[in-house]
Amino acid sequence: MEAYRDQYATIFRNGKDVSLIAVSTDADTAQASWAREGHYPLYFASDPDRTAGAKYDVNSLQMNYEKRVVFVIGPDGKVAHIMRPFRELVGDSYTELGDAVAKATGGASGKP
Repeated sequence: MEAYRDQYATIFRNGKDVSLIAVSTDADTAQASWAREGHYPLYFASDPDRTAGAKYDVNSLQMNYEKRVVFVIGPDGKVAHIMRPFRELVGDSYTELGDAVAKATGGASGKP
């Protein structure tokens, strides 16, 4: 989450025409506390019963965790780009994400 926060202005155009939502099975109270402490400029959503995770095929029931997947959804509400899995430790992942956001929103490239 720190990488999203630290590159928010570049990748997500500082929130212009972009909303970033992180979904997790963690309790909403835990997420709210974590979001405040980390000063994250994004929304957090709790999916404790894994309903959203099942719909977007990100649950890994064998390991009891969610796969790290990023969906870029365009202004029309349709999925414009999927990064499955999202490799958060690979710098090129953020370049790809920035480019996908730019393409979906019609903005300049989000290359860091």
